[in-house]
Amino acid sequence: MERVVLLDEDGRAVGTTDKATVHHEDTPLHLAFSCYLFNGRGELLLTRRALSKRTWPGVWTNTCCGHPAPAETPHDAVLRRLSDELGLRIERIELVLPRFRYRAVMGNGVVENEMCPVFRAIAEVTPEPNPAEVDDTRWVSWTELVDGVRAGTADISPWAALQITELAGLGPDPAAWPAGDPVDLPPAARAPMGAM
Repeated sequence: MERVVLLDEDGRAVGTTDKATVHHEDTPLHLAFSCYLFNGRGELLLTRRALSKRTWPGVWTNTCCGHPAPAETPHDAVLRRLSDELGLRIERIELVLPRFRYRAVMGNGVVENEMCPVFRAIAEVTPEPNPAEVDDTRWVSWTELVDGVRAGTADISPWAALQITELAGLGPDPAAWPAGDPVDLPPAARAPMGAM
């Protein structure tokens, strides 16, 4: 059974719960991550979530999202999920938004409520999507995607729209974004449960 780390308002771990039951109309705050994978041309790998997903099925979003296990850092969770979801072995990822947090509500009332550090990777890869996780992939122009998000015309998950807005504030070239400071991560992400 996959478990997620529950958080208090300061980002400290307060327990765990079953991932299969965490998302509902009153989803508790929990730890997650997002990753944005770019190629050398500055294109972003977008993924469409599998139709079997409980939250936002079939919706286009950033490259990879997920939840660190109780004894896992977000960094290690990103590498694990890039492999599990897309068959990718990425050597280097960098933290870019350590403090990102959001809450979003689906049309059916199911809520996402996460502290969600955001990572960047740059690599020349060919994804091999796991159909249980990812329905489709496509490379898109970062500049065009940012313009679409700003104009409100991009068909993308609510967390990705918020993250893209913040990431665009780091500068127009994803390869030149400054690394985030790990000290700014939620405490539960700096010292995973079981690693304390």
